[in-house]
Amino acid sequence: MLVKDYDKTALRNFVKDTIFGKIKTLEFYLNFTLEATREVKKTSKYDSIREEMQEEIYHLDKQMFALKTMQKKMNQVLHHSSDRVKLGSLVITNKARFYLSVSLGEFFYEGDRFYAISEESPMAKIMLGKTEGEEFVLNRIHQKIEKII
Repeated sequence: MLVKDYDKTALRNFVKDTIFGKIKTLEFYLNFTLEATREVKKTSKYDSIREEMQEEIYHLDKQMFALKTMQKKMNQVLHHSSDRVKLGSLVITNKARFYLSVSLGEFFYEGDRFYAISEESPMAKIMLGKTEGEEFVLNRIHQKIEKII
């Protein structure tokens, strides 16, 4: 894999902005659904619709809580350099680029694919403490750490 130098501060800000954007989008859907529930008539004919809307609001609230938790966790992620993999590290292997921060999943930054993973993920657990040049196997996939930023 081609190893480029990435600005980790800019990457961290990009992830924070992505989470913020998801929160704003979810707020829009939540407000839209709440407004819609106010417009549904209060007759038994519409009970099932109101129940479905309440269920949707419940799911949106759970997603919002998860995003707000992710946002708080992201504020704890520091962008100091280290020669060992730790929370806040950008790890480039021969197969992929991993940002140990929050479990945001796949995203694209500067045209490259990254995976934001939490330190609780199996991938992060196996990488924590490793240094450049070390290798590991997860799910029968062999990877070598090429760079830690």
